[in-house]
Amino acid sequence: MNAMHDPHLCQPDERKSCGACCGLYNYADSRREALVRRLRKRTALFRTIPKTLTGFHLYEEILREKEDRLKRYEVIYCCEYLGFLDSEERKVGCLLHPAQNGGEDFRQVSFYGQELCAGHFCTSYYYLSQAEKQSIINILDDWYLYGLVITDIDLVKSYFRLISDGIGEMPPATLFQEAPFKRLAYEFFALKVNWPFRSPEVHRFGKYYFDGSQYMINYIDYKKFNRPYSPFDHIFLSLSSEFKNGEEIDQAEEIVRHHIYRFIQAYERRNLGEKRNPHFTRYDSPTDRCLSQGIKRIL
Repeated sequence: MNAMHDPHLCQPDERKSCGACCGLYNYADSRREALVRRLRKRTALFRTIPKTLTGFHLYEEILREKEDRLKRYEVIYCCEYLGFLDSEERKVGCLLHPAQNGGEDFRQVSFYGQELCAGHFCTSYYYLSQAEKQSIINILDDWYLYGLVITDIDLVKSYFRLISDGIGEMPPATLFQEAPFKRLAYEFFALKVNWPFRSPEVHRFGKYYFDGSQYMINYIDYKKFNRPYSPFDHIFLSLSSEFKNGEEIDQAEEIVRHHIYRFIQAYERRNLGEKRNPHFTRYDSPTDRCLSQGIKRIL
């Protein structure tokens, strides 16, 4: 990996940013509206305090008294200095950062300190390819959804593997700057917040189930519902799925197939009249055969 050419995931552009490493989604109530209220109040309070040790201590005391501190996972610290960086509330980030304070760096007063905050790279930075990272940056312009998706390695890799299998190649990141493909990919990743089979448990987050200082992976028992292991299992787990019966698993598979094939069909239409990629017609993986069967029932 060449860090000089790798996209910055925390603050990729002026349209959005990610605060997941600061504990943004670690609260028991991590709904968008709850986080907006939390970040808005913090930001307003931070703007009023003197930027001294006394002022920072006062800020922290007020938040400890006023904020809901219930967390999903006790081990992850939720930094109280995470707020909105712009008046439009499009970007979340560190209120102590020098870019927010006329060049003066106050991050030494935070829980992790200046050195760790400045040098930290998330797991996605190392495990997502450059094309996957840049594609997500091009697709999502909403801080809430962007943070949920860019940190979900399984969901990102599963999506790009499925569409790449369908068209015979990994689409270039620039493709997702085109409105039709940006919209189709956005609608898939929006399942992260509107998935109909999402578990209501506050201690579920993606494929993980948290119990105080312990965490476990929540597996789906397909045999219990008389269903084979789903080719979309990684996606289902990423979406915190909880199924009541086999019919719900069938419906969930149809939803994912529909999203994947809408993209493949749009790609075909775009390239109509051009020389077809030979891998597309010859590709015959188990996943693609499964998808081919599903498209007849969906479209």
